[in-house]
Amino acid sequence: MQQVKTVLLVDDDHDFRIQQRAMLEALKYNVVEAENAAAALGKLENPTPDIAIVDLMMEEHDTGFTLCHNLKKRLPNMPIIMVTGVAAETGVAFNVKTREEHRWIKADALLEKPVRAEQLQQEIKKLLKV
Repeated sequence: MQQVKTVLLVDDDHDFRIQQRAMLEALKYNVVEAENAAAALGKLENPTPDIAIVDLMMEEHDTGFTLCHNLKKRLPNMPIIMVTGVAAETGVAFNVKTREEHRWIKADALLEKPVRAEQLQQEIKKLLKV
């Protein structure tokens, strides 16, 4: 019997969290939500998340970058998926495909909003190796 994986979902957009929670629960994941970076750091135990999905722009424009860095310091083996609408809003595009970008971004995958269920499921399975 396979253990249910726990996803830490961090986004300041309440509607986005509701939508993603429903999608993740339909895929049989346990979901722990946080509306900001401080709340996310307070939810790293009981249960310890297996993976995190983090928005880039929350309290500040770079909150997601900072949160990824702090999550990797505390749980270095936990995969992180960063989700963002920044490219659509600003025209600035980046990814985590190169070693240099991955070194400073600290996320293991980057998805543009809106996030499709199949896309999210594929990334989660790849990162959790399930």
